[in-house]
Amino acid sequence: MSQIKVYGLKTNLKNIKSQLSDIIHYCVVEALSFPKNKRAHRFINLEKEDFYYPEGRTDKYIIIEIMMIAGRTVTTKKNLIKMLFKEIHEQLHISTIDIEIVILESPASNWGFRGMTGDEVSLNYKIEV
Repeated sequence: MSQIKVYGLKTNLKNIKSQLSDIIHYCVVEALSFPKNKRAHRFINLEKEDFYYPEGRTDKYIIIEIMMIAGRTVTTKKNLIKMLFKEIHEQLHISTIDIEIVILESPASNWGFRGMTGDEVSLNYKIEV
């Protein structure tokens, strides 16, 4: 299970939202062996006055937060991060300086979906990849 939030300027995200979601989903499926029908992305469109970001970044600056059930290896998580940098840069021409990614993990027991907690649900994919 994962939930993904993408923060960025509304003026930037409106033109790339669909393609960015496709890129993120492709990377998650490839790196985490996720089923193709599992996509939960939310785009947080911010006005310029509501989004402060570090010096040296452009208006293309985005933050990607990936919340997922704990259990993936460090190598798997690093591969996902590197794949996201590469694919977003190559396909959307966003500099890697303008991309920040964080993976937040939580035990399965802290998740609730399908009327159960995450440690009670039988998933059709592996977490330990």
